[in-house]
Amino acid sequence: MIRLHHIPFLWTCLLMLVLPGSMAIAQSGLVRDTTTTPSVQVLTTMAERLFDPQEPIRVRPDDGAVPGWSVTTAGGETLGYIGSTWEIAGSVGYSGRPIEMLVAVSQDGKIAGAELLRHSEPILTLGLSDADIARFVAGFGGVDLAAPRESAAAAEANAPDVISRATVSTGVIRDGILRSARALALDRGVIDAGRIDRTGFVPQDWAALVADGSIAYAGTTKTDAAAAFAEAKVPLSPGDAPFLDLYVALLDPPAIGQNLLGQTLYTRAVGGLGAGQVALFIGSQGVQSHRGTGWKRSHVFDRITVVQGERHFALTDEGYLRVDRLGLEDAPPMKERSVFQLGDGFDPIAPFRVEVAATRPASDGTELRFVTAVEYALPSQYILPPPPEPTPLWEKTWRDKRFVVIGVGLMIATLTLMLFAQEALVARPKLWRSFRYGFLTLTLVWLGWGVNGQLSVVQVVAFLQSLLTGFHWETFLIEPVIFILWSFVALGLLFWGRGVYCGWLCPFGALQELTNAIAQKLKVPQIAVPQAIHERLWTVKYTLFLAILALSFYSMSDAITLAEAEPFKTAISMRMIRAWPFVLMVLAILTAGLFIERFYCRYLCPLGAALAIPAKLKIFDWLHRRSQCGRECRLCEQKCTVGAIDALGRINPNECVLCLRCQVIFNDDTTCPTLLKRARSDAARQAAIEKARAARAEKEQEA
Repeated sequence: MIRLHHIPFLWTCLLMLVLPGSMAIAQSGLVRDTTTTPSVQVLTTMAERLFDPQEPIRVRPDDGAVPGWSVTTAGGETLGYIGSTWEIAGSVGYSGRPIEMLVAVSQDGKIAGAELLRHSEPILTLGLSDADIARFVAGFGGVDLAAPRESAAAAEANAPDVISRATVSTGVIRDGILRSARALALDRGVIDAGRIDRTGFVPQDWAALVADGSIAYAGTTKTDAAAAFAEAKVPLSPGDAPFLDLYVALLDPPAIGQNLLGQTLYTRAVGGLGAGQVALFIGSQGVQSHRGTGWKRSHVFDRITVVQGERHFALTDEGYLRVDRLGLEDAPPMKERSVFQLGDGFDPIAPFRVEVAATRPASDGTELRFVTAVEYALPSQYILPPPPEPTPLWEKTWRDKRFVVIGVGLMIATLTLMLFAQEALVARPKLWRSFRYGFLTLTLVWLGWGVNGQLSVVQVVAFLQSLLTGFHWETFLIEPVIFILWSFVALGLLFWGRGVYCGWLCPFGALQELTNAIAQKLKVPQIAVPQAIHERLWTVKYTLFLAILALSFYSMSDAITLAEAEPFKTAISMRMIRAWPFVLMVLAILTAGLFIERFYCRYLCPLGAALAIPAKLKIFDWLHRRSQCGRECRLCEQKCTVGAIDALGRINPNECVLCLRCQVIFNDDTTCPTLLKRARSDAARQAAIEKARAARAEKEQEA
């Protein structure tokens, strides 16, 4: 079980910088309302297409516990129900905004169809046609809600490859559709809540059924009734004879109903039950009738009332069945035996009370009333646990990707160990080079192209948006690789700064450095950007990040469009499976990177800018410098991968990618001019000492 108690410290610091402004924007009304209601026209068009009615239909809101709309014919026949995933499941995507689908449930317990209504997901915004998205969502039509996991897997199998790479967005879509459809179907009685055992049968006699509470009994005598009707015009004679012996049972479990009525009559009694209805048996003996005769005119058995909580249910002659003989030989004698249908929100699992009222006119003109009541609760052995809630999507994803999670964990553990013991690595230049390029290759090929572990500025913006619109850990836990990386990056910012991700775990950064290394091997000339221009070009990425962040408070969709300045989606997540303008942009960036090492990281990356802001807060400085750096030696400045070392030898934590190249030079006594000079001085001093010793020895010999 993953327990998440605290938002990482550094993200909190970042949010402290941007949240006041964002709240002001939200309060000013620039954040668009995320709540909408589908129009009746949209719902009707969807219902006509999915249910294919033979006559005009009506779509109207329901009053159920789960919000939705019922689809009925002009004749009153219910065809199914439609619900919104936003209203039922609150489906929120990685953008922090709703992913809303309309899902229709048919009377046979299946998803009749689903339609995407709105979204602000980055992966679904560009590079996909509306037809692709609509086909993926509509593919859930036909999913059997009795076995949703198996049939949903088949629905997702036909997803376009571009969509299947968007694991977070497609996961939210899948989860929203299945959870909403299930909740709607259960609430409307389309699928059995699974709470009553309607299959198990064990032969039992009357005594056993009474003993375990399957049949409940209450009785009143003529003496009891006479006391209640003492003021009646026509008093009732007291006596020990029964005034009303009342027997009550729910017939739905075969172990009760089939034993009590017999196979034929039981089948007749429960065979006509509709969705959400149960069969109630009432039998009586005595001078009072539980049925009376008024029901033949009013069609309502006005003497009987079923009370459950605050609700009172009347029994009608719809579905009423008169029973002339019970199937149990040891049953007590009864004058009347009846089976009624109960529905309209009646909960067969909850306790209830059956009241049968007897009335007499009083001598003063009022009416006296005497009630015989039976308390009933269905025995626990006939109650099945409700169908379990579907496993939360994030839990299922973590379980399915456990080996990937372990692999990412091992990468992070290896990197952490190396950073803590970096002095031992940088003292061996060949080992450092092999480790670095090997790790970058693993980052690119496996972490990036293999398991889609590329972070994006969109996720930074989405995190902030979720704090404003309703934060849910589950949304961010859906993709374990991304979650683990962000967690490590947040901690790494505290220890090492932005370079822990940008320099080692960013697949696109690895792609740039590896391609530039190949270019240098092939003698491609490298362009040295003048320091003045170099520092001014930094403003581009910071401006881009702030523009994306500010725009997201007005329109998340527009912000995501602007975030396409990141080539990550095209080059890493989508593996170049996109429209040619996006591919051309990536090729242009990589081409520039052949001449200027990590060109994109230096000047254009909004994610690097976002990470650089809290990088100022790092509390450790693991990179060593000497007083001679920048004054007597500027070799590290010239060799720095991203130009993060200024003319004075200072390392800018906002720009450093922690490649450790400067530390290799710092410790290499065959490269570092300071160490070489020191070595020459030491050698000269040692030579002078040796010369002095030799001279002294020569004098001693002469003496």
